Parts: sequence; C-alpha cells; structure tokens
Amino acid sequence: MTTLPTLDPTRPASRPAPAGHPLAGAVAAEWTKLWSVRSTWWTLLAAALTMAATSAQLAIYAVNANTDDDPTVNPGVLDVGEVVAGSLELTQYVVLALGLFTITSEFATGTIRTTLRCTPSRGRVLAAKALVVGAVTFGVGLLLGALGAVVARPVLGGWGRAPLGGTVADVFACAAYLALLGVLALGLAAALRGAVLTLTVLFAALMIVPLSLQEPDITVLTRIADAFPGVAGNHFLAGDTEPYPAAVGLLLLAGWAAAALALGRWALARRDA
Repeated sequence: MTTLPTLDPTRPASRPAPAGHPLAGAVAAEWTKLWSVRSTWWTLLAAALTMAATSAQLAIYAVNANTDDDPTVNPGVLDVGEVVAGSLELTQYVVLALGLFTITSEFATGTIRTTLRCTPSRGRVLAAKALVVGAVTFGVGLLLGALGAVVARPVLGGWGRAPLGGTVADVFACAAYLALLGVLALGLAAALRGAVLTLTVLFAALMIVPLSLQEPDITVLTRIADAFPGVAGNHFLAGDTEPYPAAVGLLLLAGWAAAALALGRWALARRDA
C-alpha cells in the first residue's frame, strides 16, 4: 500500500522557477534575427572599408596641406582622433543602415506580423530592437574607431600624434555617437516604415538642413542648426566648448534619439502591421 506524503505546515511551499523577463526574450529574438541575415555582415564590411578608405584619404589631405606651398591651409600636427571623427561624416550613413533595416526589412517582407504575434507588446518590440541596435552599433563604433586610428597614424607620419588616453577617449566617443544615431534611425524607420524615405529624412536632418541654415551666416539660423543631431554630434566629437560644451552636444543627440523612439512607438501603436 502506497502512503501519500503529508504536507509539513512548517515547510515553505516550493515555487516554480521564475520565467525569464519578457524583454529579455524579445532582445534575444532580435539579436538572433540581426545576425542571421547576410545584409548585416555586408553592411559591417562596407562600413569597415569606408572607414579605412576615408581615414587614409583625410590623413593624406592633412599631410599634403602641411607640405604644400600655401601656409594658410597648414593644419599642423593632428591628433589621430580628429581624423577618425572626420571619417564618420561619410561612414555614419553605412552604419545607419543597421538601425533602419532592423525594422524596415520586416515591414517590406511582412515578417513584422510574425514578430508582433510572438511579442504582442509593440513597445517591448521597439525597446528590444533599440537595445540590440544600440549595443551593436556601439561595438561597431569601437571597431571602426580603432580601425580608423590604425590606418591614419602611419599615413600621417610626423604630422600626426596618437596619445593613448586621448585616442581611446576619441574611439569611445565615436562609438557613443554611432550608437545614438543607430537608435535615431530605428525610431524614424518605425514611424516612416520605408528604408528610402527614412534614409532621406536622416540625410536631411544630419546634413542638408543644418548646412542650409548655416550658409547665410545669420546668428539665429546658426544657433538653430547647432541643435540638429548631426551638428550636435560633431560638437561632441570635436570636444568643443562653443556654442556649448561637448556634453551638451551628446545630450542633444540623445534627446533626438529618444524623441525618434517615442515617435516610432506612437506610430507602431496606431497603425496596423
């Protein structure tokens, strides 16, 4: 005869193992999706080639400017970090593809419906994508910054210097800049849905509109341009103190990224997939 176990009232009841946080599962899914498509790897290769080529080109320009017969354009000895930061002006548009394609590709193929069935909370989906894009573009920024410094230093020769502390700080600044731009691209893409439209708006916000405002050299318009994400990011990368400290430039860029995510969240909640 089998005896049933008796319950001991003094012994605490066992609890089931806690399930993983829903956001963690969504992040894992987005991480897997990002690295399982070939376009991610092609984008990283294109970014590396663009960074290397641009850094070498800017370094050659600096050497030529220092050795020609026109002393008015002599830049003198440059920190490698200046070349790396300047190289991002072109390379950033390649890295932005990681942010916008993370969601526009799903809209284009219809897989966004599967994503939302697996994770019904649209805010959680966007948060997971933002965490993955931010982490990946930050890591990519570290690699690209290091690559740019390694390429530019020998090309600069005696016209360049690479203090360890300053170079490391510049590389991390590039990584932070690209991470925030990646999140900005993701937020806009969630709202606009199309890759071409999103890239057009980003190009306008980062370059065309600020340049148009700065061109007349009118103080009010220049101050407005200083608030745009690309200009704010450049002030941060350059370590400027005018028209505001570099930290303010970083905060402005972070504000643009947060606003883009909020816009994307609002659009996702009010439209059908």
